[in-house]
Amino acid sequence: MTATDHAIALARTAGQAAADKLGTDIVALDVSEQLYLTDIFLIASVSNERQAGAVIDAVEEALRTTYDAKPTRREGKGSSGWSLIDFGDVVVHVFTAEDRQFYALESLWKDCPVIQLDIDADTDEAAADEPAAGEQA
Repeated sequence: MTATDHAIALARTAGQAAADKLGTDIVALDVSEQLYLTDIFLIASVSNERQAGAVIDAVEEALRTTYDAKPTRREGKGSSGWSLIDFGDVVVHVFTAEDRQFYALESLWKDCPVIQLDIDADTDEAAADEPAAGEQA
């Protein structure tokens, strides 16, 4: 059994929302054959806990507005270097770089297929840093 089309769509939307808040190294793993609780782990890195909160909030907002998806659980808010938000079909893990390396989820789930996310690199946040037309950098 592979991840459902709905789960893949959720993961792609969540991945784009994470990228829009400058999350990096975003990876989606199809864990559906290994776990019966969820189809996909979406993993992203951030530089600090504040950014982790922004990424988690953006993912929750994007999935709520696009799919009316509401999380069943949200963990790790505050000083934790690992936050997650569980949408049932998709569990989003947001790590600081140090904690991502320490917990090494990709290594634990290395036998699971990677899902292509097709994330748009031209995010709103990145565009805000560029000078407007006619302005000098």
